[in-house]
Amino acid sequence: MARNYLPKSYSKQTQYMRITDVLCRPEFDSPSVFCRLLDKDIGGHFSIAPSEPASCTSKQQYLPSSAILQTRYITEDGVVNLLDFFPRPKYANILTTKTLQSSYREACSVPEELKKWLVRRVECIRGQFTLDVEVFPAFDYGRGPHETTILQQQVQASPGIQSKTVTFHGEEEKLQLDVCISEHGVDGLVSSPIVDFQKVQRSGMKGEGVVARVTLQECQSVSFILRQDLSKHITTNITCDVLDSQQHDTQQFWYNWLAKSRYKGAWREVVSRSLMILKMLTYEPTGAIVAAPTFSIPEAIGGVRWVRDSSFTIYIFLRMGFTDEADAYMGFISDRFQTSLTEDGALPIMFTIRGATEIPEYELGHLDGYKGSKPVRIGNGATSHRQFDIYGELMDGIYLYNKYGKPVSWDTWVSVRKMLEPDMSIWEVRNNKQHFVYSKIMLWVAFDRGLRLADKRCLPCPNRVKWLQARDLIYEEIMEKGYNLELQSFIQSYENRTMIDSSILIAPLVFFITPNDPRFLNTVERILLPPEKGGLTVTGLVNRYNSELLDDGVGGKEGAFSMCTFWLVEALTRAGAYDRKYLLRAVNLFENMLGFSNHHSMFSEEISHTGEQLGNTPQAFSHLALISAAFNLDRAKNAGGSRAV
Repeated sequence: MARNYLPKSYSKQTQYMRITDVLCRPEFDSPSVFCRLLDKDIGGHFSIAPSEPASCTSKQQYLPSSAILQTRYITEDGVVNLLDFFPRPKYANILTTKTLQSSYREACSVPEELKKWLVRRVECIRGQFTLDVEVFPAFDYGRGPHETTILQQQVQASPGIQSKTVTFHGEEEKLQLDVCISEHGVDGLVSSPIVDFQKVQRSGMKGEGVVARVTLQECQSVSFILRQDLSKHITTNITCDVLDSQQHDTQQFWYNWLAKSRYKGAWREVVSRSLMILKMLTYEPTGAIVAAPTFSIPEAIGGVRWVRDSSFTIYIFLRMGFTDEADAYMGFISDRFQTSLTEDGALPIMFTIRGATEIPEYELGHLDGYKGSKPVRIGNGATSHRQFDIYGELMDGIYLYNKYGKPVSWDTWVSVRKMLEPDMSIWEVRNNKQHFVYSKIMLWVAFDRGLRLADKRCLPCPNRVKWLQARDLIYEEIMEKGYNLELQSFIQSYENRTMIDSSILIAPLVFFITPNDPRFLNTVERILLPPEKGGLTVTGLVNRYNSELLDDGVGGKEGAFSMCTFWLVEALTRAGAYDRKYLLRAVNLFENMLGFSNHHSMFSEEISHTGEQLGNTPQAFSHLALISAAFNLDRAKNAGGSRAV
């Protein structure tokens, strides 16, 4: 789903006050319209908050089995609910058809535009409540000017009034704000709410915003819809009945989609939330999955380090039963085989959501950065790197798709054969090239899955002997050069023989090594030690490597890596099939890790030593690893510690 809306917070005191702090339109990778997350003054925002926050208590949650966010503001005098959502059709398969269901067509005459709406509905459910509304767009990452026009200064409940209220016209993007007021069940003596907009120019911003104060009484509600301005003329009027229908259909959509999940085990709510996060990170037109919907959030506040990983969440969609998403992603990858290979047959390490490979990296020097953390960057400077680990990840995905999804096509197989002929590794470090053990393992996976796929489908494999020889030689090489006998541990690279790296935890997950192999268990035990004793684990959280001891060309400090912690859980789970003590440790580690999520069970790339989430969030790779760990841990527990898959 091409959605770019992410609730964020700045501190415990203002945790739910600033809701729309990241919004890129019209696509995931479009310039931001709101980005207060990266600059509180000129980034732009759309806030609906109590006029007296000091006397207010806030509670926030997603409605059950849905992506509709509910924020509840509570005071002695009143309570309001704020619902935020992007409208979705009732039926999960509606986007795969060229025509819409008639019931959905009746809700809006511009259904394609409906996909890009942001709906924010406020209802007073007790007493009286006063809210401040602020809409301050900052087009093109806060660099683009815009013109603000108030079409209706005062909006009140009236069946005949047009909903289009304010327009914001930038050089490329044009937005309009619609307002709809309802008074269901209100006594006639109670005054009707009025939204009175005023234009305001704030220092540093390239255009005016609008502000309003509205007082609601019990059973009164007001809805704000931010959508594309299609023309200079008044477009389709939005009524409260239309919004009621959209909200119902959106909730039904998510319920129907989640009902397809095959996961029925423990931690079901956490797994379901992770699945919905992965779905929301999917760009529907191509099936591509973004790594995270935010950008340039550092791994250390005030520092310069960040990591941007892409993830093959096709694994989880296949395991959990979401074949449509797996098909779409496989189609995206197959298209890349045909259009994106380099002259020497190499596959680029990352793509845009539309499949392009040009992703220039540059700084946005005018933005202050998350909590003052500069520089703010977009794009990715690692696009030109050769990372052989991606071939293993890709081949594993193709193999699993062929096994659990649909048979791969002949053209895909021909492309696979062409691909299988020192890199910068999974961590995108920016110093000298090294022979990273993780990358070697994934290169082994590439040849192994290619051989398995050829055997399973009886596909012609002219270089079978060479592939087999390469696979076995890589294995021998890793065991000889990638393991330090003195440390009793696998190491980060052949060149750096004293540095351990938690990426090795992937080894049993891809069946490179058995989880009870002494070499692997020795490595796990070392990783579990705190850094001062040569390990990587602090408070049950796993670092990627000790960045204070390694000059990786990025610099700065970092926190524990969420994905690596979940990898450790799964590695211990698999070892628990042979020794139950490891299974018990896996459960404890997993439960501990869940305690570090935010209030929506979301995980970023990293977690600081103080427990704060760092890096881009929610991060697809983290939730991929969470689901996989939960899936295998639940199976192992129910089977008395039998082998995970």
